[in-house]
Amino acid sequence: MLSKEEKILTLHPQGKKGVNILKRRYDVIKDYILKTIREKGEISYENLNDQAEEDLSDSFDGKIPWYIVTVKLDLEARGIIERIPKTSPHQLRIKNEGRI
Repeated sequence: MLSKEEKILTLHPQGKKGVNILKRRYDVIKDYILKTIREKGEISYENLNDQAEEDLSDSFDGKIPWYIVTVKLDLEARGIIERIPKTSPHQLRIKNEGRI
């Protein structure tokens, strides 16, 4: 019998419908985003995406850019990271160290 993998329903900062993704993939990307932003202080979405593709392409079994944007939006919606106002391209930073 196949075991059902745990999923998580992501949130969206504008209240749009989130998506169900595998929790193990969500956790890898979430941990990566938070670790990278903590190390850099702030980072552009584009740099975060490029860095993730470079660092995770050998080990991650999904489409990295899609997961980065999906989990980034979820973390914004949960108030964990935020876009820095009036930055172009938009920069990200940790908003607070709340737990998910």
